[in-house]
Amino acid sequence: MNETILVLNAGSSSLKFALYQTTYGSISMICRGKIEIGDNASSRFQVKDSRGELFWQQTLHISHHENAIEVLLQWLETQTNRQPIAVGHRVVHGGMPFDRPVLIDEQVTTRLLQLVPLAPLHQPDSLAGISALRRLRPDLPQVACFDTCFHRTMPDEEQIYALPGHLTDQGIRRYGFHGLSYEYIAHILPDHLGDRATGRIVVAHLGNGASLCALQQGKSIATTMGFTPLEGLPMGTRCGNLDPAVLLYLMREQHMDHDTLTDLLHRHAGLRGVSGISADMRTLLASNDPAAKQAVDLFVWQVCRQLGAMVAVLEGIDGLVFTAGIGEYASQIRTRICARLKWLSIELDESANQANATRISTADSPTPVLVLPTDEEIVIARHTFQLITA
Repeated sequence: MNETILVLNAGSSSLKFALYQTTYGSISMICRGKIEIGDNASSRFQVKDSRGELFWQQTLHISHHENAIEVLLQWLETQTNRQPIAVGHRVVHGGMPFDRPVLIDEQVTTRLLQLVPLAPLHQPDSLAGISALRRLRPDLPQVACFDTCFHRTMPDEEQIYALPGHLTDQGIRRYGFHGLSYEYIAHILPDHLGDRATGRIVVAHLGNGASLCALQQGKSIATTMGFTPLEGLPMGTRCGNLDPAVLLYLMREQHMDHDTLTDLLHRHAGLRGVSGISADMRTLLASNDPAAKQAVDLFVWQVCRQLGAMVAVLEGIDGLVFTAGIGEYASQIRTRICARLKWLSIELDESANQANATRISTADSPTPVLVLPTDEEIVIARHTFQLITA
């Protein structure tokens, strides 16, 4: 039996998608793509095959999510002769109500709307994609897969802030994110580390959004992101950890309001804010500007600083994994991070590192270091298929 699962990741300016074929329970990718969304006269619609080669490109005018999804469904029917049996969505925030993927119905949609204040820059886009698809294909099963679910195994000490209990009860707690990515890495670790995969592993998901996760027995024990994806490491445009008094100061002395602070912390901080040049690590590494160097230095320092906290929580380390854009491709960053981690018995094989090999530590390094591409979409596809066939 050949059936098709569609995976959607709706953002404010794009709709990313992936198409999977299920054959007697086995799931394999057919293609993945992206549709740009905006008020401009033209939007790109690109599709790549399972090998990453571009095989479809079109320029359209797509101004909203419903338009993008309508175009995608029509393309699936005319160009692939396929219509999905279900759709899985990446939803950033599941809050406390959702500790596992769920089939979407009216009640679930209502509860997801209630979580918008916890992720105002991410949740509305996911809901826009879900709502648009419900209008266009009301009988098509939809599944919500949450970036927060994987971290629900963290102990209470990791999940709560030092705030009055009534605020914690209202949902102000550390949720953690990038959970779909960490779930994938935990799933494939035994293929690379054998029995050691169940030990004390730190995964560094380093990209435009960046975080660390401490794994034990393949489960999340601690992570750097918290109440929102703003906490933790400095990122492309997000500040990461910040003394809360800085915000009080900006409100009092510079009269910044909620919207101004939100824009500053999410869009004009991080690598872009420090460098004044770019949020792209590739651009910064290629620049001779002292501010670019400062941004890179800060990023490396904070990764090592916060990675040390992950090791402390685990009471040791049995393996380090790099993933996501910077983690997978920026060998210079990996070199600099590992150079500061020699106290963890890490010995880097620089030739393997430069080649972006799967194992970049030496053969006799007591602590293995891996570079593993992540795949959040396949995790969503698996959860979707399991739910609709349960």
